[in-house]
Amino acid sequence: MNVAVEELSKVEIITNEAKVAELTREFGRFGITGMTIYNAMGCGVQMGTEEYEIGKNEEPKLLLKQVVMVVLPSKEVNDFLDFVGKSLYTGHIGDGKIFVSPVTNAIRVRTGEEGTDALVEGELD
Repeated sequence: MNVAVEELSKVEIITNEAKVAELTREFGRFGITGMTIYNAMGCGVQMGTEEYEIGKNEEPKLLLKQVVMVVLPSKEVNDFLDFVGKSLYTGHIGDGKIFVSPVTNAIRVRTGEEGTDALVEGELD
């Protein structure tokens, strides 16, 4: 399973649940056919302070968020990040965070396809 593959990147988007459905509906225009979404709890630099609260929390307050994880060709990441940033932006606390990491390979276990071939629709047999 050691073959040269196109460079891939993993993008993890942390945002509130209300934004996830709206965001993921548009993923197809980037050729993204698969994603993983899971619940998470955490806080950012505001330590969980809500927009409407006066002052800043002294202790971390964990807030419920969702994480959307996708893998796509690295050459498409900048356009994808522009789209995600515009989709999530409200200008208020809690818009979210985006993390980008390199992926050395992706392997579809059922067929052995690697790289971008493992990310797109393959054979059904």
